[in-house]
Amino acid sequence: MGGETKLRRQEAGSRKQEAAQRPAGDAKPFIDDSPLSPAACLLPPVKIMRLIARMNIGGPAVHTALLTSRLDPARFRSQLVTGVESPTEGNMLQLLGEGAARPLAVRPLVLPGLGREIAPLNDLRTLRQLVRLMRRERPHIVDTHTAKAGFVGRLAAWIAHVPVVIHTFHGHVFHGYFGPAKTRLFIAIEKFLARHTDCIIVLSEQQKQELLALGIGRAEQFRVMPLGLDLAPFLQAQTQRGELRSELNIGADTPLVGIVARLVPIKAIHLFLEAARQVREVHPQTVFLVVGDGELRGTLEEQARQMGIAGAVLFLGFRADLPRVYADLDCVVLCSLNEGLPVAIIEALAAARPAVATDVGGVRDLVRPGATGWLVPSNDAKALAEGITEALSDPQEAARRGQAGRALAYPALDISRLVPDVEALYLDLLRRKGMIKSVQ
Repeated sequence: MGGETKLRRQEAGSRKQEAAQRPAGDAKPFIDDSPLSPAACLLPPVKIMRLIARMNIGGPAVHTALLTSRLDPARFRSQLVTGVESPTEGNMLQLLGEGAARPLAVRPLVLPGLGREIAPLNDLRTLRQLVRLMRRERPHIVDTHTAKAGFVGRLAAWIAHVPVVIHTFHGHVFHGYFGPAKTRLFIAIEKFLARHTDCIIVLSEQQKQELLALGIGRAEQFRVMPLGLDLAPFLQAQTQRGELRSELNIGADTPLVGIVARLVPIKAIHLFLEAARQVREVHPQTVFLVVGDGELRGTLEEQARQMGIAGAVLFLGFRADLPRVYADLDCVVLCSLNEGLPVAIIEALAAARPAVATDVGGVRDLVRPGATGWLVPSNDAKALAEGITEALSDPQEAARRGQAGRALAYPALDISRLVPDVEALYLDLLRRKGMIKSVQ
């Protein structure tokens, strides 16, 4: 009951804020008074309701926050709806608003029940809240991100008869997350939801083929749309070179290797620690940075102690000054068991840092062997160590691959490319439903 009261208060505040932002004398509705249907005529701006399970630190939260804040306000009005993070996950909006290179101000509507954990009674309550919210706000498009929000959000959109429904797979939970029975259940759910989704966005062609092979969706539903990030601060990272080393009292000539990730099982940070032990047999002065936090931090710190490398591995937690971090790394590592299109690697390439990464998901679209980094098999600490060792042993080649990585990442993976792509997709889907009356 208290959660619904909080929701009503937040909704009222959202409506007041929307009214305050509307130009004086603009009393026209977004749509005509008839029910939303393929025959309804749409007047700009287009109302977007964007849902994500939680704004925990990671790629999906960055993506949704940027889209919510950067779409053309004359044509699109975005509302972000999110759940609540667990205590160890951190909040992306807080991180992007506190000491970030370019602070991002987004005010979401918070539905606590939209969080990650599956709880049938709570999820039914959240579904009812979302249906009521959609019927009240009457969005033209519901755009969902992450599995939980994709499930509850698309069901609510279906019940509320929202004209256009989109879901983005930033990765998927069908490998490396659950046991066989639970994985089969989630695949069956996604097959059902795909039948009630107008467009399925994936970050890479590899993702599309994986989902189609599982029987999720039809080929014509998919749109491959790589991430677009605010890369401008990373392009200037070299201006901050030496600052992190000074902060950590690490010499300019000391090899420095880092990983930027949530400390959760799917990121396989234990492989990074094992690779660090092996690399130090060849380059004994190397220091390793773990930038991020999560449920496994204590376990990983204990693993480093037991391996005898605790003095060479620094756990820095979440950082808002990532351009400053990348500036001082000799190479950036990713050892995930499953990925979509990893934000950390995009940022590293934009900062001209070479990458050593596992060949999973869409990683090979970014890390190209012999060109932008070193691609190694998944779940193989020895191969990971060999890639890092090769990068450290040939600084000139590593620098060359770093520069090639920057050329690959920018501008192709910058927000300046993503925003017009998404705006065009929204308008195309509305046009197909016969809803556009005029586009300004």
